Amino acid sequence: MKFSDRILQIKPSATLSISGKAKQMKAEGRPVISFSVGEPDFATPQAGVLAGIEAIKRGESHYTLTSGIVELRKEICNYYKNRFGLDYVPEEVTVCTGAKPLLYEAMQVLVNPGDEVILFVPAWVSYVEQLHLAGGKEILVDTMKTDFVPDIDALEAAITDKTVGIIFNSPNNPTGAMLDEKTQRQIAEAAKKHDLWIIADEIYERLSYGKNHVNILQAAPDIKDRTLIINGASKAYAMTGWRVGWALGPKEIVSKINSLQGHLTSNACSAAQWAALGALQGAEEDVEKMRLAFAERRETILKLIRDMPYLKITEPDGAFYAFVDIKDCPVPDDMEFCARLLEEKYVAAVPGTAFFAPGYIRISYASSMENIVEGMKRLKDFLESL
Repeated sequence: MKFSDRILQIKPSATLSISGKAKQMKAEGRPVISFSVGEPDFATPQAGVLAGIEAIKRGESHYTLTSGIVELRKEICNYYKNRFGLDYVPEEVTVCTGAKPLLYEAMQVLVNPGDEVILFVPAWVSYVEQLHLAGGKEILVDTMKTDFVPDIDALEAAITDKTVGIIFNSPNNPTGAMLDEKTQRQIAEAAKKHDLWIIADEIYERLSYGKNHVNILQAAPDIKDRTLIINGASKAYAMTGWRVGWALGPKEIVSKINSLQGHLTSNACSAAQWAALGALQGAEEDVEKMRLAFAERRETILKLIRDMPYLKITEPDGAFYAFVDIKDCPVPDDMEFCARLLEEKYVAAVPGTAFFAPGYIRISYASSMENIVEGMKRLKDFLESL
C-alpha cells in the first residue's frame, strides 16, 4: 500500500510513545511509574461532571454550531474579561475537540507551503509536525542559554522575508518557564514591525507558582488584530478526556477556522461542551486546590532532584514539568538515558530531543506525591549506579 508523502514525514508524538510503552510494561505486571504525560491526575471537578450529566439527561446529544454552543462561548468571553480585562464577543471565539486540533486548524488557515514560523525552543512536540502538515517550515530560536526566555535580538535575527508568524507557549511545555510582560511586549513589537501573526498558547495559564501569568494582550493591547489565543479545559479543570479547547481571535481568522472545522469534526462533543461550561462557572475552588497541590509537588520534586548527582535544573514557574539537564551524566544522551531508566528502574520520562533540547529530560509532576517520592528515589539510584 502506498502512503502519502506528508504522513510518511510525520514523527510520532514522543510523549505518547513513551507513555504507551510505560502502560504496556505496567500491563505486563512491571512496577512502572510514569512521569511522561502532561495530564492532571485529579478527577474532573463536580461542577463539570454534573453539568455534563444534566446535559445528557435533557438530550443534548445532537450537533451544535460548528463554533460551539453560544452559552460556552459567552462564558469564555466572561472568563477573559474577568481574568485579563480583555473584551471578546462570541463571534471571536470557537470551540473544538481540544486545544491541539485548534492549533492544527490555525496553522492550516495561516500557513502556506514555504512559509516560515518562529518557534522558541525547547518547544512542545506537536507544533513542528502540525506546521509541516501545512507545508510550513520551523525557524527555531534557542532559549537554552537564556533561562528558557527568548532573546529578542535572536528573534529579530531569525526573521526573514518568508516569516509569517510566531508561536509561543507560556507557561511553557516542557520547561515551565513563563514569559514576563516586557518579553511579550518585545515579541509584540517584532510582530508589528514585520507584519507577523502570533499564536499564544496558554493552556497552562492557571498553573503558575509565585509569578502571575501575563496574557500578551495585556502587555500589548494593540496587537489584538493579529493574535490568536489558544486555551481549553484540559489542564486547569482536569478534563483532558472530555476534549474541549477554545480559541479567541479576530473574526476573520475564527470564521476561517470554523469553515475548516466544519469539514473535520463538525463540532466538539455536545455534552462535553456543557460540562466545560459547568466547570468554568462553578469549579474555581477546585482549580485553586489543584494548583496548590501541584505547587507542593513542585517543591518536593525540585528538592529531590537537587539532591541527586550530575543533574541541573532551572526552577519552573508554571505548568507541571521539571526540565532537567543531564549533560554532565555518564549517560548524557537523553534518548539512551530515558530508555535505560525505563528498562532498569521502571521510571518513564521524556527525552529532551523531542522538544529540540538534547541533553535534557522532561519529568511531569502531575502525579501523586507517593509516586513522585518513589520515582525520584529510583532516579537517584539509577544515577548513582552509573
